[in-house]
Amino acid sequence: MTAFMPAVDALDPMRIPSRTLAGGAQVPAIGLGTFGSDRYGPDAVADAVVGAAEVGYRHFDCAAVYRNERAIGAALAGLRTRGLSRSSIWITSKVWNDSHERVVAACAQSLEDLGLDYLDLYLVHWPFPNHHAPGVDVASRDPHAVPYVHERYLRTWRQMEELVKRGWVRNIGTSNMTIPKLKLLLRDAEVKPVVNEMELHPHFQQPDLFDFVVANGLLPIGYSPIGSPARPERDRTPEDTVDIEDPVITSIASRLGLHPVAVCLKWAVQRGQVPIPFSVKRSQYRANLEAVASAPLSTEDMAAIAGIDRRCRLIKGQVFLWPQAHGWEDLWDLDGTIAQ
Repeated sequence: MTAFMPAVDALDPMRIPSRTLAGGAQVPAIGLGTFGSDRYGPDAVADAVVGAAEVGYRHFDCAAVYRNERAIGAALAGLRTRGLSRSSIWITSKVWNDSHERVVAACAQSLEDLGLDYLDLYLVHWPFPNHHAPGVDVASRDPHAVPYVHERYLRTWRQMEELVKRGWVRNIGTSNMTIPKLKLLLRDAEVKPVVNEMELHPHFQQPDLFDFVVANGLLPIGYSPIGSPARPERDRTPEDTVDIEDPVITSIASRLGLHPVAVCLKWAVQRGQVPIPFSVKRSQYRANLEAVASAPLSTEDMAAIAGIDRRCRLIKGQVFLWPQAHGWEDLWDLDGTIAQ
C-alpha cells in the first residue's frame, strides 16, 4: 500500500498527546468535531475531515444526527486509498435519540455510511429518547418526550453492550449524562462506559461532574471547548458569555502571542479532557492541532483559568423537554436528583 503523504505543513501525529481508556485503548487528545451546527453541509464537513487528516488529525467525532456520515465515509475511503490506515485513526459515532430501541440497526447504518467494519467508540448521544427535526427553533418540542427513565435507558445500554460482543464497536460511552444518571448506569452496566462526552469550556468547567467522571475511570470528552461561537440559534440566550473574550483568556493569549482559542484548547488538554473543536477552515483546524502540540500553559495560567468558571451552559437542550418539565434545568439534575 502507498504510504500516506501528509501536507507539507502537517504536524507529526506522534506530537499529539493521547489519553488511555480503561480498557487500554489510546485516544488522541484532540479530535475534529463534525457537527455543522446547521451552517455547513455534508460536503464541507467531509472536506474538513480530509484536510484535517492531511495536517495531522487522527481523531474524528461523528454522529448519525449530523446527517453527514455518508459524506464523511466517502472522505475516509479516499484517505484509505491514499494510504491512511484504519488502525491509525479514531472514529466515534453516536446513536440518536429516536433509535434508543433499535441501537443495533442504528449502528449498522452508521458503519455502512462511514464505510467501516468497526467503530472505536460509540456513544448514546442523549439519555432521553426525545428528538427533534433538523433546524428547529428553541420552542420546538417532541410531543412524545419523556423524562429520564433508568429502566428504559438500561434497555438501550444492553444493546450497546451487544455491539461490543459482536465486535462492531471497540468501546462504548455516554454523552450529556449527569452524576445521578451515571451512578445508576455504573451500578447496572455489564460493560462499563469508558467516556462521558459533555460540554466543557473555561466558562463551563463542570468540576463536580468532571471529578466524578475521572474518579470512576471514565475519560471526559469536551464538546464546545471554545464556547461554540457557531452553535445553532436555538442554543443562544441573552445571558450567554463568550470564553474567548474573557479578560483572563485574552491576557494569557496576548502575553504568549497566541489566539484565545489556543489558550482554551491548551487548558482543556492539560486539565485532562479531550476537546473536539469544530471548524471547516484549514487555518483554524490546523492552529487548533498546533495548540495542543506546542508548549503547555504554566501552572499559574491554569490556576487563573480555573477561577473564571461562570457556570454558563450554552447547550441547554430545551428542545428535549417533556410536557411536565419546568425548564431546561430539569434535563441536568442540578439538585442531585433525576427530574420527572
